[in-house]
Amino acid sequence: MGILKKRVNDFPTPYTCVRAIKEGGPETKLSMVLMGLGNIMHKQTLKGLLYLAVEVVYVVFMIYAGLGFIGGLGSLGTQPQQEYWDEASQVYMYTAGDQSILILLYGVATLFLTAVMFWAWRGALKSAYKAECLDKAGKHVNTFAEDLKSLLDENLHRLLMTPPTIFIGIFTVLPLIFMICMAFTNYSKIDNHLMLFDWVGLDNFAALFDSSSILGSTFWSVLVWTLVWAFFATFSNYICGMILALLINRNGTRAKGFWRFCFVLTCAVPMFVSLLIMRTMLQPEGAVNVLLRNLGIIAQDASLPFFTDPTWARVTVIVINVWVGVPYTLLQLTGVLQNIPGELYEAAKIDGANAVQIFTKITLPYMFYVTTPYLIVTFTGNVNNFNVIYLLSGGDPVTNLASTAGSTDLLVTWLYKLTIDRQYYNVGAVIGILTFIILAVGALFTYRRSKSYKEEGGF
Repeated sequence: MGILKKRVNDFPTPYTCVRAIKEGGPETKLSMVLMGLGNIMHKQTLKGLLYLAVEVVYVVFMIYAGLGFIGGLGSLGTQPQQEYWDEASQVYMYTAGDQSILILLYGVATLFLTAVMFWAWRGALKSAYKAECLDKAGKHVNTFAEDLKSLLDENLHRLLMTPPTIFIGIFTVLPLIFMICMAFTNYSKIDNHLMLFDWVGLDNFAALFDSSSILGSTFWSVLVWTLVWAFFATFSNYICGMILALLINRNGTRAKGFWRFCFVLTCAVPMFVSLLIMRTMLQPEGAVNVLLRNLGIIAQDASLPFFTDPTWARVTVIVINVWVGVPYTLLQLTGVLQNIPGELYEAAKIDGANAVQIFTKITLPYMFYVTTPYLIVTFTGNVNNFNVIYLLSGGDPVTNLASTAGSTDLLVTWLYKLTIDRQYYNVGAVIGILTFIILAVGALFTYRRSKSYKEEGGF
């Protein structure tokens, strides 16, 4: 009983903000206003001064600029750019005016900085409470040098995780928040809203879901084709890769390493090079059509419409995607096949199972069990497979001149055209958000219903 009591007492006290506010002394509670005061009062002067310096810098920034940046988020600017005639230089000049994109960026960045400051404030409050508890209990309170030294020992995880967290916040989270905000504005070339734009709420989403409009009908057709493409691109690669892996790994196949080398060799060539070569070969005057004419398979004045007919173009990109993607699937499934326990096959043969039963009851379930996360990731990657579509067909052919998308455009290539070619940044942001929601919900729902999740460790 004494040993159990000692072990319970050895557990560290949870130094939380709630306990600091309820149980902390006056110096700890004042740390909510003056960060670092509690540390300074309990033998951690340098650490407390650093916390205080962070607070001072933040307050000064907010007074001189931050509050203005946040205030600008309400209107996103009101002063448009003006044109006037300069008599001295005899040319038209332009006033700067408000730039809504900068107002939005600075406002979002200030809010993000405020969130980081709140996280630092929580850390300072917990640190002050911990220093108070240790000092009052007569225990040793770490100096600043000892805190730095602990970063190489028990707090090594903080040292290693802090830089990646900072970079993820700056280069991933902040741009995502900025893009999400852009989806609720009229930031586009329409009505010249590139310099000065306003909040429009859910109007962009409503326009995209309105199937009676050109934009809405284009969205639904592109979405359907994107899902069809992702399905066939994923499972055609998987099935063809599975067949190749089974043929190469069967006992009767000789020179297994040579055959794997032949297929994997295509991975050594950059994919964009292969795609551009195939695009050139499949043009109306490309090598394939010229060869077919010379062999008399097609007329001399004819050519197969690989990229000029919508159906041909869609089938062509799927087939070429199989050619460039099968080697990667082959490598994945070869590793899976080589890890299936041989005892399962021996037991099945003893029980009288034939080759088909062994495949359907052992090999196929095992492969699906192991590769379900891979299939989900591959499906997600194919939804956003910009390279294959853009480099092969460029989204063409365009059968509706009023539409902003071609017959083979995916959501990601359509988004690229809307933002880069048409400068419809608000609609592009909406498409990006919807693509993320569809993929995130679909991936989570599929994975949580799979055996890989429900029966982890089943094999």
